[in-house]
Amino acid sequence: MKKLLFTLGFLASSATLFAQNMAGLPVNKVKQSRDFLVIGISYDGWASAPDSVKTKGLSRGFNIALMYDMPITKEHFSVAAGLGFSTSSIFLDDQAIDMSNGNSGAVRFVNTEAYKKYKVATNFLEIPIEFRYRQNSENANTGFKASIGARVGMLVNAHTKGKNTLGGEKNTIKEQNRRFFNPWRFAGTARIGYGNFALFGTMNFNPLFKDATNLDIRPFSIGLALSGL
Repeated sequence: MKKLLFTLGFLASSATLFAQNMAGLPVNKVKQSRDFLVIGISYDGWASAPDSVKTKGLSRGFNIALMYDMPITKEHFSVAAGLGFSTSSIFLDDQAIDMSNGNSGAVRFVNTEAYKKYKVATNFLEIPIEFRYRQNSENANTGFKASIGARVGMLVNAHTKGKNTLGGEKNTIKEQNRRFFNPWRFAGTARIGYGNFALFGTMNFNPLFKDATNLDIRPFSIGLALSGL
């Protein structure tokens, strides 16, 4: 994941410098910005989870997207689409997912006190699209701005990680298995802010787990976004 984030950041920086040099402008004098790069950190949760599924602590997420902004009017409005990556970690309260059940596609949460910390982590490669409004049409680094849109994501990794103490030493158990999880994610997004900072939220349109599980859990995120370039 670190290599992917580094690559996206490098491409964003390179594209910006190339565009500025092609325009014949010094890099430190270019003020135009259209929010090509959007980075977010969030508090994550599971909506519609049954009472039998218990979460705790500060579940969290991270997302990054490199987007191409296309004006649709002379002022204020544009659409943007691109490529992104998101990760989410949900911590369970004295529970774990039984990964040993090979005869059924239904996910099963079991009560256990075997772990000091236990999380369910998912990573998605995404295509985001947004309808945007900017108070300052030429420079997204200043003024009020807002956007609404959607993301289509493909699951690239799903795993659980539990931490406990074994023989007086710290022990970590990681199990990777995607078969319980929906391979696709469809989510709505919204963002509102001023200058380079904004509050954002996302909500899944489809369940996290496959239909066979009978669990209609819908992940959501609420967080802070940093945008620029």
